[in-house]
Amino acid sequence: MSVEVAIGGRAGGFEYEVALEAGDELLVLYGHSGAGKTITLRAVAGLVRPARGRIAVDGRVVFDRAEGIDLPPQRRRVGYVVQDAALFPHLDVRGNVLIGVERSAEAARRWAELRHLLEVEGLDARRPQQLSGGQQQRVALARALVRPTDVLLLDEPFSALDEALREGLRRELLRLQRELALPILFVTHDLREAHLLADRIAVMDGGRILQLDARDRVFRRPRSRRVAELTGVRNLWEGEARSGEVIVRGLSLRTPPDSRLRGAVDVGIRAERCNLRRFDPDGAIPENCFVANVVEDLAFGNTHTLTLAPEGAGPRVLAEVAARPYEVLRVASVGRWVVELPADDLQVMPRDGSGG
Repeated sequence: MSVEVAIGGRAGGFEYEVALEAGDELLVLYGHSGAGKTITLRAVAGLVRPARGRIAVDGRVVFDRAEGIDLPPQRRRVGYVVQDAALFPHLDVRGNVLIGVERSAEAARRWAELRHLLEVEGLDARRPQQLSGGQQQRVALARALVRPTDVLLLDEPFSALDEALREGLRRELLRLQRELALPILFVTHDLREAHLLADRIAVMDGGRILQLDARDRVFRRPRSRRVAELTGVRNLWEGEARSGEVIVRGLSLRTPPDSRLRGAVDVGIRAERCNLRRFDPDGAIPENCFVANVVEDLAFGNTHTLTLAPEGAGPRVLAEVAARPYEVLRVASVGRWVVELPADDLQVMPRDGSGG
């Protein structure tokens, strides 16, 4: 199964231009509020009519503005679940799931399967107010899937739940995707959730997709400074790229083997990828290393975020150190370090943000 989207338009004061394809995978639409994530889902579901473009679900065109095709939501074979489970309070679980398809033998058979798959057996006669938040979202998923469904759209479905429930439902969703083998478009602004769930990530901002790529490539090789910012890269500097190296604040750093950029660039590295090395700061300094002093040490539960200022050439760096290495290295009592910025972890991006 697949979904293909190439749409554009205006919603209120908001302009969007979105193009994506997804197969049997979990594609996360990630970005801040107003990025265009929800409008994309609503267009696929048939709840918004774009000014231009085309949408196909499993090869079947459900919207084509130029051709005058605009199938109503009930004919698109799309399941849609939002943050609020939106269950009818006067109906029991079975009634909520089967509303509109009560007389369908296929829907009843499908509900029997989903009760087990989503672990909601024994809840048929309960009303929504008798369910936990996690159970309500499972019932909402069942309602979306009990009808013939070729793509599942999830708009921040777990954001209103506490963290323990969210963790459990995320695991359930991954299992569900494996068993159902259908495209899932999942909207979130939670970076950890995006990293946990995604096969691929579409990073969105200002109504555009800035990068659509495999999860690890988005996090390790952002296409632009803005993508790096949105995905939590806290060390970002201007640099000058040459053959095999980049100069940052007077410091020469070897670059990743796949880096082909030359001239003015942006350079980034994730805080957790910056290493404190137990070399003698007054001795020979290895490649991609420099001497720096800890000027700030902030504890965040099981991690510490250190701010390190260079003694000479080199950038000011934020380094994230897990609690155990922090104790083993005696960071609290050592203020002067050799900081390593590994070449494979450096992110070298075009200064103009055009990607490449």
